[in-house]
Amino acid sequence: MCMGYRTRLKTEFYLLLTRYNMNIPAFILLFLIGFCASDFTPPVVNISLDVLPEERWLPLTNIFDIKYLQEAATKIIDTTVPKWVHHAIAPIVEALENYIPQPYAGEIRGMASYYGAGISDVILLNFAYEITAFCASVVAQDTKGHLYHGRNLDYPHVDILKNLTIDILFIKNGKVAYRGTSFAGYVGLWTGQSANKFTVSGNERPQGHWWENAIAAFLMKSSPVSWLVRETLEEATDFQDAVMRLSKVPIITDVYYIVAGVKPAEGVVVTRNRRGPADIWPLDIQHGEWYRVETNYDHWKPAPHGDDRRTPAIKALNATGQDNINLDTLYQVMSVTPTCNGITVYTTVMSAATPEKYRTVVREKCH
Repeated sequence: MCMGYRTRLKTEFYLLLTRYNMNIPAFILLFLIGFCASDFTPPVVNISLDVLPEERWLPLTNIFDIKYLQEAATKIIDTTVPKWVHHAIAPIVEALENYIPQPYAGEIRGMASYYGAGISDVILLNFAYEITAFCASVVAQDTKGHLYHGRNLDYPHVDILKNLTIDILFIKNGKVAYRGTSFAGYVGLWTGQSANKFTVSGNERPQGHWWENAIAAFLMKSSPVSWLVRETLEEATDFQDAVMRLSKVPIITDVYYIVAGVKPAEGVVVTRNRRGPADIWPLDIQHGEWYRVETNYDHWKPAPHGDDRRTPAIKALNATGQDNINLDTLYQVMSVTPTCNGITVYTTVMSAATPEKYRTVVREKCH
């Protein structure tokens, strides 16, 4: 990672070559140094739910350079939140700490202490992550009734976030309670799995200015969309319970929740308004509808010509066929252009029935 393991590894490798004055042709040297441009697996972080919220994210300091985390957070905030908005709402955002429920208030407070940052900046960072993610998600069922779930997460700050991506194991009573993929500094989850129960991903449904949504809705005690994902992973007992929670709990802005279970036909796209579902779109196996594709547009409307990530995924699924769908072929589906594109940060493929096969790849290139 930049000022994490990837950049340090690349720099140390170059220094090793120059230190020993190795006479290597330039094109080979560039190839060897460029190996870090390949797709890679993010680091895994264990977060204990048994310790105080303020202490939970301390393991991040063993992986990331704190100065880099500070600089990355500042850049994301400065380029996502207009400066006049940042200065105008900073006092309001800091006051919002009083409205943030536990454990998130404690976790954010802990993050601020590790970063050496103000509470308002860490809250703004989490809000910025919350409402600016463009995504593609697929749920598919094979002919034997097995469910597979793939997702690409796209974000404008792709070069920064590739270096902040982490797989997280949330540990409770010595066991993995649930897992997910996220970014250092962010307490929510857009991608996650509850073993042998369900998998879930969230896709942005763009509506209005995110800071207006966040502040107004927080005062009405609504949940950020990614916090609801995390709470559902921790508390829901099965697929049906997860879908119910994700459909009904008030949230701060519109979103698409994509959920897959462990039993045949347990796959659905939930299109959300703040107060409840706008649409429920389940698999319909009896009519040959064995997959669902969701990007960032209502499925009953055509995808815009300038951002059609939906159609290439549909074509790839049809070419793959229900007989051949599995986690490996789904990964290939998620890799087609432009479903996977220049701002794709990572791809995750998962299946709750085989939780050990959860796989996240940070994308340096898409085929």
